[in-house]
Amino acid sequence: MIARVWNGVVPIDKADAYARYLADFGVRDYKSVPGNRGVSLLRRVEGDRVRFLFVSLWESRAAIEAYVGPDIEQARYYSYDLECVVEGASTLAHYEVIVPPE
Repeated sequence: MIARVWNGVVPIDKADAYARYLADFGVRDYKSVPGNRGVSLLRRVEGDRVRFLFVSLWESRAAIEAYVGPDIEQARYYSYDLECVVEGASTLAHYEVIVPPE
């Protein structure tokens, strides 16, 4: 299993709307993809900004490639992401999952 990790920062005044967007659109989109094994969305307030951490679990690298293409390290942003994110990772990190969630 592979964990795909993205993080991004939004201004605090956009944080609640962005959280709803990620929880609805982002989570639903990822969960609908064959090979996805779950999604976690976390956030942390950092002064006047909020950092989001989006972690998705995948059965294999091939499952991720089927969703995003061969360059799985490259982040994909939609128009609302670009309106909100002031500091975002242009690449994602991938980790081998040693102990999966129950």
